[in-house]
Amino acid sequence: MNRLLTALLLCLCSLTATAATQTIDKVMIHKAERQLQLLSNGNVVHEYQISLGRQPVGHKVQQGDQRTPEGIYTIDWRHESPAYNLSMHLDYPNLKDKMAAYKNDVDPGGMIMIHGTPIDEDYPEWYFKGLDWTNGCIALGNREMREVWELVPDGTLVEILP
Repeated sequence: MNRLLTALLLCLCSLTATAATQTIDKVMIHKAERQLQLLSNGNVVHEYQISLGRQPVGHKVQQGDQRTPEGIYTIDWRHESPAYNLSMHLDYPNLKDKMAAYKNDVDPGGMIMIHGTPIDEDYPEWYFKGLDWTNGCIALGNREMREVWELVPDGTLVEILP
């Protein structure tokens, strides 16, 4: 019985160590479900509830439309923001977005981020939960954003689905 218990504990420790060292290689965002997933080798290892732009349905077309883009992007830099806690920048607009904007003679916009909630005494963090309140960014709670910040390296692929 002691051997069985020891073997079981070793297996659990091994699984925990493996989970802790998984490299996040992709971020999937499902806009309709308001869900952000962190993937490692195709497997979902973390899921988070998110908020989107005030006009969440449809692909971002131009600056000021308050939509969250859809497509494939990369996290290209990060910033500790006094207004939005931690933030990670997406390389929106990509070439496809720029071509569509050029064709429609509009400015595609930019500064699309994955970020935390505002640090504001008038509007505490719980106020934003379940609301689509950004100008097109993807927002998480600050605790969740800290975890994403620590797990996701710059250069990670981000796929945003409708």
